[in-house]
Amino acid sequence: MKQTARIISTYSADVMGVCSALYELGGMTVMHDASGCNSTYTTHDEPRWSDQDSMVFISGISEMEAIMGDDEKLIGDIEEAAKELHPRFIAVAGTPIPTMTGFDFEAVASVIEQRTGIPAFGFPTTGMNTYIHGASMALEGIAERFVRPPEGPVYPGSRIRVNILGLTPLDFSTNGTDASIVKWLRGNDFEVVSKWAMGCSLDELACAGVADVNLVISAAGLGAGRVMYHKFGIPSVIGLPIGPKQSEYLSDALTRTAEGYRMMRMSGVEDGFSGLTSIKIHPNDLDPVHKEEMVVLIGEGITNFSLANSIRFETGHKTKVLCATECPAGILREWDVMTPDEDDIIPELADAAYIIADPMYKPICPDTAKFIPLPSEAFSGRLYRDDIPDLIAHPEIILEQIEDSDVSSAKEAEISENADSSRKTDETVRSEAAENSVRNTRGKSGGRAARR
Repeated sequence: MKQTARIISTYSADVMGVCSALYELGGMTVMHDASGCNSTYTTHDEPRWSDQDSMVFISGISEMEAIMGDDEKLIGDIEEAAKELHPRFIAVAGTPIPTMTGFDFEAVASVIEQRTGIPAFGFPTTGMNTYIHGASMALEGIAERFVRPPEGPVYPGSRIRVNILGLTPLDFSTNGTDASIVKWLRGNDFEVVSKWAMGCSLDELACAGVADVNLVISAAGLGAGRVMYHKFGIPSVIGLPIGPKQSEYLSDALTRTAEGYRMMRMSGVEDGFSGLTSIKIHPNDLDPVHKEEMVVLIGEGITNFSLANSIRFETGHKTKVLCATECPAGILREWDVMTPDEDDIIPELADAAYIIADPMYKPICPDTAKFIPLPSEAFSGRLYRDDIPDLIAHPEIILEQIEDSDVSSAKEAEISENADSSRKTDETVRSEAAENSVRNTRGKSGGRAARR
């Protein structure tokens, strides 16, 4: 049955993605749901909850309020809380209950904004999509409402300015990956303008319009990238700097894309510029595959196709990404597959020699494939949080497991080949000895016959 997980876990819901994306921006986020449901988010999906304050609340809707459509109670509670807390913005995000009752999020947000004078958003999340859908929607709303247009001239030769889009703990946890991405950019002589949205304030995000290019590191950043292109013409490059060759191509794409944007800004001519909105970094025929064993990766699209590229570059293996979260058409490589359901994933694993995925995928993986765990905060929550690697700083954590297995397989094949050769030699010796014995016996028999 589709949309049913019989064995594996499910990804964090879209409402959790909204909360995660807006967590550090000084706003007030309200999940419109029954009391107690926020504990799922705070306990399993939000590693910052224990040491960083944020105004994340739940409406505590009752059965009678849901049936009677008492929106005024929600509006009044939010208005009262806003007077006390003074948030920079207010966001109301949906769950299955308001979805079933036909709750009008945009209308309620409009009323809240009129009464409080605070920018308000109504995000019609349903709880039926993954965190990517909600996080992308939330960051898109922030970009649309708060990012200011670029001012002043463009100076050729100055450092290229970059926005990092799609940076949330649901994809990258709190293990230092965010700092490693910034370090990589600065090490390649880029200037980081804003990070959407870890380690960055709302005021810093508002300055994102001065950037020359966006680096989209997960599908959660695609909505904000789309807004910045349509409003300001800022193009996006999609990918993560995992491994030396993938990082080299990514750096080159950022440079070329930013230079094209600067030329457009200086000349004022936008003809043909739309092709720069999203550049995917794919190896294609640059480094031909020379190993037939298939490496299959399961999870979020952009993170996994970046890792898959690196595996293909560094080890020579075929790779295939099974994208289990939302990802617009044209983002994945042509041989990757959208697999939103458990029943979609299982058949795609049949030809895998290696499988890289969250440990909670292991029960549906065939025993014939080597399983390499890569935990995801959005899939297994806090269970394997301490084991989530920083792949930007340490890609070898994954790459070496494949290479070491290749060496072991080669040694086993060599041992097997030597053993076969040895067996064939022994069989040949025994066969020759048997033939000689037969000849000797026949010779003796002939001699006796002659004497007789």
